[in-house]
Amino acid sequence: MLEPLSPLGHAVPEATTIGPFTITERTDTALASLAIRYGRAADVTATAAAAGIPLPKPGRHEIQTLAAFWLAPDMWMIEAPFVPHEDIRAHLLTLFHDAASITEQTDAWVRLDLTAPDLPALMERLCNTDLRAAPVGFATRTVIDHLGCYLIKRSDRDITLYGPRSSAQTLHHALTVAALSLT
Repeated sequence: MLEPLSPLGHAVPEATTIGPFTITERTDTALASLAIRYGRAADVTATAAAAGIPLPKPGRHEIQTLAAFWLAPDMWMIEAPFVPHEDIRAHLLTLFHDAASITEQTDAWVRLDLTAPDLPALMERLCNTDLRAAPVGFATRTVIDHLGCYLIKRSDRDITLYGPRSSAQTLHHALTVAALSLT
């Protein structure tokens, strides 16, 4: 019988604490990309508003009933709690029908949440994102250790990184080494 493993290869998600830095693997988030189909922007906007699904502006992450961050023009990544949204694509299709292209993304990404009193000091060793200047709710695509990642600033002490699941251990290692360099 196959047993599910977290992206880092464990039966349960891993948490690593190094000095003031905590790196927590999260497996409780469902993800789907949502892209507006040609000529259907008004339909998608109205449906999203009625369903409590934000469609944030570039560089932003917002939370309503579900959460979302901007990916590209007319395209967002939707975040939802995994338990009631295990099949997030099916849920979104019942809302948007053929007005949007929706792609399941949950198993393509590893989610790592980072907590520390000085996250900018850690992130400036890893990527070119100026976390000190970024407001809460900031979201961007960046590169960490040659991996394309999404970064979300949830508070001054908390960020989320989404990286390729196939490179979860590489991303975790890069974060660990950077945290060790600061302790």
